[in-house]
Amino acid sequence: MTSFPARFEPLVVVLLLILSAAGLSGCVGAAVGAGATAGIAVAQERSVGAAIDDATVKILVNERLLRESDFIFTRTSIDVVEGRVLLTGVIPSQNDRDTAGRLTWEVKGVREVLNEIQVSPRFEAVDFVKDASISAQLRFKLLSDREIYSINYVTTTVNGIVYVIGISRTEAEHQKVLNHARAISGVSRVISHVIARDDPRRKPSV
Repeated sequence: MTSFPARFEPLVVVLLLILSAAGLSGCVGAAVGAGATAGIAVAQERSVGAAIDDATVKILVNERLLRESDFIFTRTSIDVVEGRVLLTGVIPSQNDRDTAGRLTWEVKGVREVLNEIQVSPRFEAVDFVKDASISAQLRFKLLSDREIYSINYVTTTVNGIVYVIGISRTEAEHQKVLNHARAISGVSRVISHVIARDDPRRKPSV
């Protein structure tokens, strides 16, 4: 088995986890993953360069969290759109939540941290099956709606709360996304971090 310098080990673990989740492995998998990212970016509001930057930021944030605490790492989900990082999950203490946000800010390329990690001492009680069902239903609704450019939106569900981040072409499209989420049984709240494609906070295209 190939050995790595100690300082690179956390990053290697994160890379393996990401490749595994995508059904990829080895150098060929990594190449396919990079190509897929670029291909998807061509069809969305983000530029190819921004999409690749976001993928890099996500890897680095994961690496930073893992290096600090595997507990925080395993309970935090990360989505990145043009340097805006959405943190979700459930964690038992406010201190751990604040730590996750602080560590994320330390990563180069992070332009905004949207810390939506829930604090609850009963974090083990999260209904992952219910949340996964809500997310799947919402993804199907967005893909089926021809008036929504679904590739521009990323959604996550935690304890029945749906979080949405992305770039909307119009406010009408944005509202349709939110309405689809609110109409799903089991959704208690919808929190949007979507910005318009002409929003001045957006990273300049590269």
